[in-house]
Amino acid sequence: MHPDIENRQAAERFCREILPAVSRTFAISIRALPGTLGRAVLDAYLICRIADTVEDEPLLSPAHKAELLDGLLACFEDQARADAYGALVPELSGDAAHVRLVRNTGHVFTVYHALPPGTRRHVRRWVTEMVTGMRAFVLRYPAGIRIQTLDEFKDYCYYVAGTVGYLLTDLWHEHSPSIGEARYAVLRERCRAFAQALQTVNILKDVARDAADENSIYVPEQSLRAHGSSHATILSPEFLRANHAAVAELIELAWRDLEEARQYLLLLPRRAIAIRMFCVLPLLFAYATLRDLTTSTAMLTPHGQPKISRREVKRLLFSGSLLVMSNTGVRWLIECARRGTFQARPTVA
Repeated sequence: MHPDIENRQAAERFCREILPAVSRTFAISIRALPGTLGRAVLDAYLICRIADTVEDEPLLSPAHKAELLDGLLACFEDQARADAYGALVPELSGDAAHVRLVRNTGHVFTVYHALPPGTRRHVRRWVTEMVTGMRAFVLRYPAGIRIQTLDEFKDYCYYVAGTVGYLLTDLWHEHSPSIGEARYAVLRERCRAFAQALQTVNILKDVARDAADENSIYVPEQSLRAHGSSHATILSPEFLRANHAAVAELIELAWRDLEEARQYLLLLPRRAIAIRMFCVLPLLFAYATLRDLTTSTAMLTPHGQPKISRREVKRLLFSGSLLVMSNTGVRWLIECARRGTFQARPTVA
């Protein structure tokens, strides 16, 4: 076997092996995507995880993080830089799987450089946009991210999630014959909200973890102060009611974005079954999680985090796979996730 082919196969094996260790939810969704499209989304996701691991590392100075993020972007140009990148990153204190991913950045970029030119352009464009925004926030808040206003929260979500919505939609258009120019244009109008809704839900459920483990607070200071609290008291029991009132503003934003996300999913052609499968599962999980966040205060207590039950996860997985080609079925499932109820199964249309 030619060494280049052998190296590429080894790189692909690594990427598929590491994926479920760094994200169980997206591992399920990404595996639904076939061929080159699946490799592209897998690879782009892992590059973003490398950037996120660097951004979140508490032992690195902001200047060093910025330098490493610049170095990551340079890997798009040069495989040799990618092969050397993992050794340039100092000791990391995070999860072992994420550390292993960073150490094997060369494998991730081996897969990237084997993608078709058009696909590489999409991945590079939107990952660069994301990493550039992350870099700016790292330098803006050297002592730990402290979002000040709702507009700044939206800017942050654009960089770390909205960019992904654009990337995915560009890849759908390139690789799915059923997504022509007209459908692509309509999807692009909603793709940012689709991705940002998922990000907002993740931020909301991880308020306590982010504050304790990553020294990052994304609930806007302005909103907290309007209700009589602040970043300094976001996990204080005596400010629980005020903090939940501030979080409620982000919950309302997430509900609005989820409606756009629902429309995005329903606009995907039924023939694009793999793409619909990729989108439906995280969307259902987001609805169920946001439902619980609306009434819970667990995310505002130390070590607290609302979680949907394993039973509900399994039911959503099974039902989503069964009904993904039916818009009627998807609407019913979303309503079940939103309400926390499974009613009689609808007629599939």
